[in-house]
Amino acid sequence: MRWNLRLAAANRGIWKASELQRSLAEHGLVISAGKMSGLWSGRPISLKLADLDVICVVLGCEVGELLIPEPDTVTRPATDTASIAASVTAGDRGGPLGVVPRRRDGRTLPPA
Repeated sequence: MRWNLRLAAANRGIWKASELQRSLAEHGLVISAGKMSGLWSGRPISLKLADLDVICVVLGCEVGELLIPEPDTVTRPATDTASIAASVTAGDRGGPLGVVPRRRDGRTLPPA
């Protein structure tokens, strides 16, 4: 995900973090200068959903304008022939590799 607060604020005529910080405080969200700097200039480490609601109200935007998905940055599983063959073999046994069915009383099932 890409954090897009600065552009969303600029589209609404808010050019400084201090301006946004004042507007957020008027709506009951008091943010320290350090946290505001993190929100404004980078990618926040954490953000409460309630705080996100206030930011959206102040900016008059949707969450999708603040959080932009970046699916190309997600690591995808390998699709080589060895992994495909392993999944087919696992499917023949009724499940993924490494999964051993167990009885509810803790005893293992006999070998197939």
